[in-house]
Amino acid sequence: MVEQSRQVRPPRGLSRLLYRFPILLYQVGLGRLFGRRFLMLTHLGRISGRPRYAVLEIIRWDETSEAYYVLSGFGRESDWVLNLRAKPEAEVTVGGHQLAVTAEFLSEGDAEREILDYARRNPFAARQLPRLIGYQVDGSEQGYRALARHLLVVRFQSREG
Repeated sequence: MVEQSRQVRPPRGLSRLLYRFPILLYQVGLGRLFGRRFLMLTHLGRISGRPRYAVLEIIRWDETSEAYYVLSGFGRESDWVLNLRAKPEAEVTVGGHQLAVTAEFLSEGDAEREILDYARRNPFAARQLPRLIGYQVDGSEQGYRALARHLLVVRFQSREG
């Protein structure tokens, strides 16, 4: 099954700088280094109205609808999640390509399907990722279904064409 082994909070201090370093790489035009594995999200702060940035792992890319699926590793109260709830229009940069998107928060059932699909396609990463965000998963289908109840999956749907 799944068990929360520790409370994980967004990084602070030096570790925050390390987590934010990929943003700098995207901003200087080196986002191509991350290929289609990561994206940079540009969204507006819900209070300040100023641009905010986050680099997130892509768990799935739907080429047909040009939709990107990501997971909120720091939970439903992450600043980027709260900002998107207030204003779901945003922009993502994948590689060197920028795309206007609308954030859609998946239902628990849809999140479950996405996490199970990710675990089947990326078994090693699916075992490691939960540990990084404070969860122990036994690797079973039931374990990943239970994990989906704790996490949030967001779809970034293209607003173009």
